[in-house]
Amino acid sequence: MYVDGTVKQYVDDAASSKPAPGGGSVSALAGALGASMGSMVCNFTVGKDKFKDAEPRVKEILEVCEESRLALLSLMDKDVEEYKKVTVSYGLPKETEVQKVTRKEAIQEALKSALQIPLAAFRECLNVLEQLKDLAHIGNPNLISDVGVSAILCAAGLAGAKLNVDINLSFIKDEELVRSVRNEVENGAHLAKTIEAEVLAVVREKMGR
Repeated sequence: MYVDGTVKQYVDDAASSKPAPGGGSVSALAGALGASMGSMVCNFTVGKDKFKDAEPRVKEILEVCEESRLALLSLMDKDVEEYKKVTVSYGLPKETEVQKVTRKEAIQEALKSALQIPLAAFRECLNVLEQLKDLAHIGNPNLISDVGVSAILCAAGLAGAKLNVDINLSFIKDEELVRSVRNEVENGAHLAKTIEAEVLAVVREKMGR
C-alpha cells in the first residue's frame, strides 16, 4: 500500500478528508523514521577501527533498529487496513435486536483487533528508545545529533501510538483487557519520557550545549 508508494502521496492522503491514514499510521511512520536514524548512526560506527571495542554492542543495536524500522513500516499500512474494518463494523445494520447484537459484537472485535496495531507500534518505539541509551554513549560522535533526532521521533511515535491505544480502550468493554493494556502503556510512556530525557542530555553534553 503506502510503504511502496511516494512520500508525497502518503502526506497528501494524510492531509485530506480521507479517513485514513490517520494518527495511528502517522505515529508508526514517525517511529520508523526514528529507528532509521538509529540505524544510520550504527552504520557509521560499525567497521571503523576507533569504535572497534563498541562494535559488538552497536551491531546488536543495529539489529534491533532494523527489525523495529521494518515492523513500524508494516504497521503504518496495517493501521489503515484495521481502521477500515472498524468503519465497516459501525456501518452494519441495526434495525432488529439480532442485528444490534451482531453489530455490537462486530464492533468490539474490530476495536480489539485495531488496538493491537498502535500497541505494537508503541512497543517497537520503546524498544528502539531503550537501545539509544547505549548508542548515545558509544556511537560515532559525529552523528550524535542524529541519536537525538532518533530519540525525539521514537518518543513522538510512542506518544502518538499511546493516544490511539487510549481511544480504542475507551470503547472496548473487556475490562480485564483494558486494565492490562492501560497499565502497560502508562508505565511504558513514563519510561519513554525518562529515556528520552537521558538520551537528549547526553546528546547536548556531547554537542557542548
